[in-house]
Amino acid sequence: MKLSDNALKVLKARYLLRDEHGDIRETPEEMFQRVAHTIASAETLHGGNAEEWETKFYDALTDLFFLPNTPALINAGKDIGQLAACFVLPVDDSMKSIFDSLKNAALILQSGGGTGFSFSHLRPRSDIVKSTGGIASGPVSFMRIYNTATEVIKQGGARRGANMGILRVDHPDILEFVRIKRHEEELANFNISVAVTDAFMQALKTGSEYSLINPRSMGETTHLRASYVFREIVENAWETGDPGLVFIDRINRDNPTPRLGDIESTNPCGEQPLLPFEACVLGSINLSRAVKTRTQSTEPACRTGRHRTQTKEYEIDWDLLTSLISLAVRFLDNSIDVNKYPVPEIEKMHKGNRKIGLGVMGWADMLIKLGIRYNSSKAFDLARELMGFIRDNAREASSELAKQRGAFPNFKGSVYDTPEMAAKGGLRNATTTTIAPTGSLSILADCSGGIEPIFAIAYKRLVLDTELHEIHPYFLETAKKRGFYSPSLIEKVRAKGSLRSFKEIPSVFFFKQKTAYEISPEDHIGMQAAFQEFTDNAVSKTVNLRHRATRDDVANAFMLAYDRGCKGITVFRYGSKRGTLEKLDDFD
Repeated sequence: MKLSDNALKVLKARYLLRDEHGDIRETPEEMFQRVAHTIASAETLHGGNAEEWETKFYDALTDLFFLPNTPALINAGKDIGQLAACFVLPVDDSMKSIFDSLKNAALILQSGGGTGFSFSHLRPRSDIVKSTGGIASGPVSFMRIYNTATEVIKQGGARRGANMGILRVDHPDILEFVRIKRHEEELANFNISVAVTDAFMQALKTGSEYSLINPRSMGETTHLRASYVFREIVENAWETGDPGLVFIDRINRDNPTPRLGDIESTNPCGEQPLLPFEACVLGSINLSRAVKTRTQSTEPACRTGRHRTQTKEYEIDWDLLTSLISLAVRFLDNSIDVNKYPVPEIEKMHKGNRKIGLGVMGWADMLIKLGIRYNSSKAFDLARELMGFIRDNAREASSELAKQRGAFPNFKGSVYDTPEMAAKGGLRNATTTTIAPTGSLSILADCSGGIEPIFAIAYKRLVLDTELHEIHPYFLETAKKRGFYSPSLIEKVRAKGSLRSFKEIPSVFFFKQKTAYEISPEDHIGMQAAFQEFTDNAVSKTVNLRHRATRDDVANAFMLAYDRGCKGITVFRYGSKRGTLEKLDDFD
């Protein structure tokens, strides 16, 4: 196992166990052994060979082929034992529910999870409170309380506190919610998104009004022009990066267990829609390592045909990918059995549906090795082929586990409950695929994050106050091999962030890939839509916009994401109010 300098820094800052004095007391190898041993112990519950699978899990982890979500790496084998990254808690219209969920959120945040809430059931500001004779303060006021509690907890310093706050577009307080992040000090521990309905989008496209509904009485309070509300959403997203949109009706059309209720919220980065009290464990395959070299002979451009040369090309290692998918599904399913849940209701829901979310990281790196531009039709086609392959193999692996261990308990009445599927034994997991941002995991694996393009060839980032200097490893490797490496060039590239207009770099250099802010919003969304087509849950993807991007650019991106079948969208304009790298992107 060879870890980068930045990976070692992050491991020491966040992951490796410490003694009572705060001194690190395990090596990276011991961390991976701890995780592999804990997850493999679930095999004894199902008649499997725990020792055999511990070895297989350890090899995959240390080879950086696959990594589970951060809480699993931090908590596996510890007393806290909480291994899931994503949670959604209900917030109903009573003080008891509001503060019960706050208490449960505190336990989740302390254990390293991220929490999502829909505040859409809370009565609006100035509505009556019959029990006291007073008036309600509205959803935003309670979000402030949740934000303050998160700030206090800070999760023991291992991870930043992160929440998702969602409000339906037809809630009477929607405009207050949309505008709240324009004040920099507000809700710093929240990402916020508007739950947009198909009815709202239809009203927007036809230039008509739509109704606002009081969730207490379910009666109409007033009508607003959809275009006016949309402009307010766009204005605030352009200025601050919030709110994002979740297309809530589309999400519920893909709800695998509709008899258990509607999905109302997601985890903090939006990739995991969940029912109230539901959780999900995530993991990502490192695509940068799922390629192999293919050596072939080529004829020189001469008549004699002598002096044949050997060139190396990359291709996807589909056999390796198949084995990794099967191993990862088993790893994640095992995680559910050995997880120590902070709240009993969550354990019941998670073990009832057994949702897992297998995704990818290193997608941009794979494209570079294959010689494919990120923003090209060839890349979009490959994304569909690759994710379709992952989804089909993940479901097959889940089906095989169901034959051995039984289908997920809520299989009856689910969308999979067909005679054909039941005859095969059902599925072990209600969902199997998710595309997470993999912020910290990609540093450990030394690859690009999630399905994002490379952010820049070189840049600085902060992880728990640890400053990391990032420079793309393939650029360094190629610069040295081709003889144009120099310390002064590296410093100039670090200062600019891209490779454009450098005379020292050969024009044929394969790394002429566009970086995140050089790719059009249409191509960002095209990539998200391509992966979403074959993903059970949702796709975490930031649409990066240049500083000079207009409000119309934001509006067009939102409309395109809806029309292309995405389940949500987040835009971020370079230099906007919240700060370029401050999105809560590491809750993988």
